[in-house]
Amino acid sequence: MTYFVLMKRTFLLFAFLTLLAAAEKPLIAQELPENLEQLVEWMSGDFDSSEQAAKNQAFHNVRLQMTRIWPDKPNGAWLYVEQAMADTPDKPYRQRIYFLSEIVDDEYSSDIYELPEPEKYVGAAADPSKLGDLTMFDLSHKSGCTVVIFYDGFQYGGQTRKGSCKSSHEGASYTTSEVTVLMDEISSWDRGFNEDGEQVWGSEAGPYIFKRRK
Repeated sequence: MTYFVLMKRTFLLFAFLTLLAAAEKPLIAQELPENLEQLVEWMSGDFDSSEQAAKNQAFHNVRLQMTRIWPDKPNGAWLYVEQAMADTPDKPYRQRIYFLSEIVDDEYSSDIYELPEPEKYVGAAADPSKLGDLTMFDLSHKSGCTVVIFYDGFQYGGQTRKGSCKSSHEGASYTTSEVTVLMDEISSWDRGFNEDGEQVWGSEAGPYIFKRRK
């Protein structure tokens, strides 16, 4: 065996071992601005609206689960979101990916993404490994549906820009989303409106209030 062949094989072996070590290296969560980190922490978890539903028949008991994914990605935080009726948690009616990032101090954006073949990822809020084959490049951005969120020192709150989030769901022309986030409570109000500004779907009694289960 010539010296050059030996050196080539040694180099290839070293490159392989380097790639193997990199693949086994645990993901390191990127450091976020303090209040953005808090927003991500408050949004992450298992919530439901059982308390509200028990008091007001206008509301259903809905389960909301959010968990952080891809913690090594820079510039913000990614959350997988799953929403289902509490009595059928394995049949979510909404699955999304949120990307939270800081605009300026105490002002944040939540960009909304749709998943390809969402049924493949049911249960990923409890078991993120189900998202193993999913990448950012597989997602579809919901243009105009970004929620701009402000922090007042006590809670986070924000909404979409009126008329910007286009939709044809159940006869709607556009949808609106309003959200308030506290440590153990999230209120969310999603509604659809037709081109005349008339509400065609969503709660008419106010926002859903989700309390943390864990």
